[in-house]
Amino acid sequence: MHASAPALRRGGIRWDCKVMVVEICVDSLEAAITAAKGGAERIELCSDLTEGGITPSAGLLQMVRAAVPIDVFVMIRPRGGDSCYSARELETMEADIAVAKRLGANGVVFGVLQSDGHVDVARTERFVKLAAPVEVTFHRAIDMTPDLERACEDAITAGAHRILTSGGKQTARLGAEQIARLVKRADGRLGVMAASGINANNAAELIRATGVRELHASLRRRTASPLQYRNGGVSMGARRDSEFVRYELMEDDVRALRRAADAAAAANGERSIK
Repeated sequence: MHASAPALRRGGIRWDCKVMVVEICVDSLEAAITAAKGGAERIELCSDLTEGGITPSAGLLQMVRAAVPIDVFVMIRPRGGDSCYSARELETMEADIAVAKRLGANGVVFGVLQSDGHVDVARTERFVKLAAPVEVTFHRAIDMTPDLERACEDAITAGAHRILTSGGKQTARLGAEQIARLVKRADGRLGVMAASGINANNAAELIRATGVRELHASLRRRTASPLQYRNGGVSMGARRDSEFVRYELMEDDVRALRRAADAAAAANGERSIK
């Protein structure tokens, strides 16, 4: 298994806030390789990013793990939609955690809520223990909770290593004030990774405004399908406009975000992991 980036250690040692991490979410082997070449320290591996990301296939994880030297965190999400799961869905998530560990994941990413919208602490703690020794990120389900600071405490209680958040807003820029409050609230007990709408143009400002030391981005660009014949009367999915569209990750975009994060870190007398 590849060595993980510096993270929260149990036993009283605080989160290492002197590093700057760039994580790219990807849903293909090509995008994973591009993220690594562009300078990302870590990828979040999913399928179907148009649904916000669901659990990737074992085959995709196996191929990605063999192809990239950086950390691979695997999304554990059995379907799109809400994060309040049935008993069978929770059993599926447990099985997927085991598969991810067996195939060399450095971490897993999930979020489980109760029907009242609060973090399901007991189930999250169970998943954290099942995932050990790999790391756990509690994903943006946290942004759907009624009280983000309580949710942050719940994630800490359950043993998560970090939370992924846009501060309860559609983008990290709009939620910057809340993200800053979460960083202060966490106080080194877990990492707070900012997400949603982050790119090279706004990364430095976001880092300064929030104090985060981890950035999560997709950076995908919409491109046309290479298919020459197109049957416009048939759609294989719910979105009729998606049949002949692809989304690609560009190495230059990852590299630009990496440079912006490094520049912000240097301005604060900090460093990147690289």
